[in-house]
Amino acid sequence: MKFEGFLHINVRCSPEDLPAIERFYADVLGLKSGFRPNFSFPGIWLYDGADPIVHVQARYPQGSFVRDGHSASFDHIAWRASGAVEFRKHLKKLAIDFQEQNIEAAGYQVFLYDPVGTKLEFNFLNEHVADAVPVGTTAGMATR
Repeated sequence: MKFEGFLHINVRCSPEDLPAIERFYADVLGLKSGFRPNFSFPGIWLYDGADPIVHVQARYPQGSFVRDGHSASFDHIAWRASGAVEFRKHLKKLAIDFQEQNIEAAGYQVFLYDPVGTKLEFNFLNEHVADAVPVGTTAGMATR
């Protein structure tokens, strides 16, 4: 087998969480809801252009996720991105809480949580954000 890249992530939630998740990924990442097969449970697929990169399955009871602690079997999802200055300004405009770090040879990184507690990491390789944290700063976001 040869690994050929990222296809999608799947976020778990309750049906009541769907509007907040759809709004969050639209506002923060510009993803749009689109075609989703007719599964036996509610959900949405969120698209980046023609690619459904965030699948959301809403088949869990409301309150089944702890939003103030890490409740997933994985730690986070990391995205390669560009446009760090604009993204940082966008998050501030939306009043989205985030942490940032700037690691030498790794670049500027932003960490935030979606409405059901999925930790997202955005990596801006070789980008400098003048009013962000200095090189060598690490985020204190080990857990929520």
